[in-house]
Amino acid sequence: MNPSDFQRVAIVGAGAIGGWLGVRLAQAGCELSALARGETLAALRRDGWRLHSGEQVAQVPVAASDRAVDLGVQDLVIVALKAPALPALAPALAPLIGRHTVVLTAMNGVPWWFCEGLTGELAQARLSSVDPHGAIAQAIPARHVVGGVVHASCSVQAPGVVRHHFGQGLIVGEPRGQNSERAQALAALLCLAGLEATVSPQIQRDVWFKLWGNMSVNPVSALTGATADRLLADPLVRDFMSRTMLEAKAIGERIGIPIEQQPEDRHAVTAKLGAFRTSMLQDVQARRPVELDALVGAVRELGQRVQVPTPYLDALFGLARLQARTLGLYPDDAPA
Repeated sequence: MNPSDFQRVAIVGAGAIGGWLGVRLAQAGCELSALARGETLAALRRDGWRLHSGEQVAQVPVAASDRAVDLGVQDLVIVALKAPALPALAPALAPLIGRHTVVLTAMNGVPWWFCEGLTGELAQARLSSVDPHGAIAQAIPARHVVGGVVHASCSVQAPGVVRHHFGQGLIVGEPRGQNSERAQALAALLCLAGLEATVSPQIQRDVWFKLWGNMSVNPVSALTGATADRLLADPLVRDFMSRTMLEAKAIGERIGIPIEQQPEDRHAVTAKLGAFRTSMLQDVQARRPVELDALVGAVRELGQRVQVPTPYLDALFGLARLQARTLGLYPDDAPA
């Protein structure tokens, strides 16, 4: 395969990361479409997508619809949704996916395909925390999926308007670890679009390493309303987050994804970002559904399956889940 094989590109999840990737790929010559709704759909139809990066503003046309059938079969579908939205939406994506379509995930947390490349009892297992009834796996067959891990910061300034803050990184990889032509071609396309794209031999490792920091600071910030610098400055809170990370580190070792760092190493990296509001804190403040299952619930489930005790993760998940349910941001009937 070649980068030119990805001519028709659809973005599912027309938010910050989806908009950033969409504009960059349109600038690289791709025919861009987007699945959107509400004010975002209206803005994309009227003005196209706009991306602010530094002092530069890029504006590109996009074929936008709230029905996948209007967009048709794509060469590349980029799923940049918040994780809670995907189980309900996935069945509606069928018109986008043809025989050779590649589906690239650009989402936070543990994805539904995570166990595809694992061995032993977890090999190809379904994680009920992120795909409770198997709807995602059924709608998006594993053979179409290439995993992605985004290392960039973007925000939505207005419907159809995205601000890129920093970072150009995107790691891609086959869930089963093979060094495929399509993963290489996809990375080459992303590089042509101005991204710093690399191919990983074990994309689960990259997912897990990014998650390792997010799974503690995100829900703790949502619970407390505090920015990251304040969390790290409180010794009791810092210790609590470290203990959840040590539990996840033990799970990683058991499933073949060891982490060489210690929690304090990651805290030092987080501290350099200053007084920022995590994505989960922003979601709680905006009263949007929280990505609790993908960031914490899936880690607990993996721990249960490989018999690693997770008392600190259990406490964090229980408290964050109750807060989210009280605010109407997490379903009352979700599995415990």
